[in-house]
Amino acid sequence: MRRILLIDDTPEIAELLTFALRDLGYEVSTSGFTTAVNDLIASQRPDAAVLDCTAYDMSESLFDAVRSYTAHAEFPLVIITDTPEEAEASLRARKAQKVLLVAKPFAASQVARALDQLLG
Repeated sequence: MRRILLIDDTPEIAELLTFALRDLGYEVSTSGFTTAVNDLIASQRPDAAVLDCTAYDMSESLFDAVRSYTAHAEFPLVIITDTPEEAEASLRARKAQKVLLVAKPFAASQVARALDQLLG
């Protein structure tokens, strides 16, 4: 079973997405927005993370934090965003690897497809 770390700053959405991803066969652990994202990845050892923050710059800061840690340079990330054009341009400027965007509104199946694509 694939382990996923879900970071979401809206508890109700985190709960719904957690249940949906579990129904799709993922083991999910959740956290609210945190700057200790690398500590969570190191301690929980997930296969990938899903970042769903209200403002894209919050997800962007988490992306930068993960990528700044050498051991997580290619850690698979799915970013859920309500500004996909802005997010895509930002990631392109960063030459981001192993990251996929899912535009809001979204279905859990879209997140699962992105995870499957990243994880192979």
